[in-house]
Amino acid sequence: MPNGGGARLGIDEIPVRVRAAIEEILGSPVVAADSQPGGFSPGLAARLVLADGRRAFAKAVGVERNPDAPGFHRREIEVLGALPPDLPVPRLLGSYDDGSWVALVVEDVAGEAPAEPWRADELARVVEAMAKLADRLTPSPIEVRPVATFDEELFRGWRTLAANPVAAAPLGPAVCARLDELAGIEEGWTAAAAGDSLVHTDLRADNILLTPHGVVFVDWPHARIGAPWLDLLFMLPSVAATGTDPGEVWAAYPPARAADPDAVTAVLVAQTGFFLYHSLLPPPPNLERVREFQRVQGEAAMRWVEARLR
Repeated sequence: MPNGGGARLGIDEIPVRVRAAIEEILGSPVVAADSQPGGFSPGLAARLVLADGRRAFAKAVGVERNPDAPGFHRREIEVLGALPPDLPVPRLLGSYDDGSWVALVVEDVAGEAPAEPWRADELARVVEAMAKLADRLTPSPIEVRPVATFDEELFRGWRTLAANPVAAAPLGPAVCARLDELAGIEEGWTAAAAGDSLVHTDLRADNILLTPHGVVFVDWPHARIGAPWLDLLFMLPSVAATGTDPGEVWAAYPPARAADPDAVTAVLVAQTGFFLYHSLLPPPPNLERVREFQRVQGEAAMRWVEARLR
C-alpha cells in the first residue's frame, strides 16, 4: 500500500519568511531537517535540529501547493492548542499564518511509526492505547464540529455513484449491482456515528508513533465529535490492506462491544464509499498518489463490508 503521497518540500524550499517564523518560534536557527515520508501533506513536514541542540517538528504549506492544505493546518493548530496537556499528543510550540502560508511547530516525539505490514504486537499496543484514549476523550474535552459534517462533501460516495452509475463502472459489475443497496445503508451513517467523544478520524500507521514509553497520536486537523469506536473503525481498512483480518481486531476492541452492529456497518459502508468514489477522481494538486491509497483502502474496506452484510 502506498505510504506517503505528498510532494514534500525541504526546509530550504519554503519561503524565507516562513523559515524565519519557524526559527523565531523556536528561538534558535535550524541546522538540519529530516523530511518525513509518511502521510499526504504537500508541504514541509520535517524533524528539525536546532543550533542549540534542541529538536522540534514543523509543518508548513501554502495555497499555491494545494488550496485546501493550509486550512487543515489551521484546524490542527486550533485543536492542538485546546487539548489538555496530559494526552499522548505532541505539544504545540507555536504557529505562523500570513493568509497564504501556514506553519505549525510541535515538540519532536522520539518514536517511530508502526511497521507495515502491521506486526501483531505493535497493533495490539496501538489498539490498547486507542481504547485508553477513547475513554479519556469521552466526553470531549474541547469543542469541535460533529463527525456528521463529513456528510456535507465526503461520506456520500455511494449516493453520488447511485445517481450516476456510469461513473461507478471502474469499480466492477459486482459493486455496481449493489449501488442502490449501499446508498441506502450509507444514508443512515450520520445518526449511527453520533456520540460525545473526541475522535481523531484519520488514524493510520503514519499518524502514530511508538515510543519506549507508550503510543503518541499525531496529525489532528480532522478531529470531530462522535462515537468512541469510530477511530478504530476508520483505521482498520488501512490495517486490513496489509493483510490483517479487521473483524478479529474489531471484536476484541472494548469500545466496540457496546456499539450497535448495524450502526457500525452503516458507518463502514459510508467510509468505503468515500474511499472508492474518491479513488475515481483526478488527484488533488501535489498529491498524486492519494487516489491509489484510497483505492487500496476502499477495496479492503469493501471486503469487510461484504463480510458484515453476509
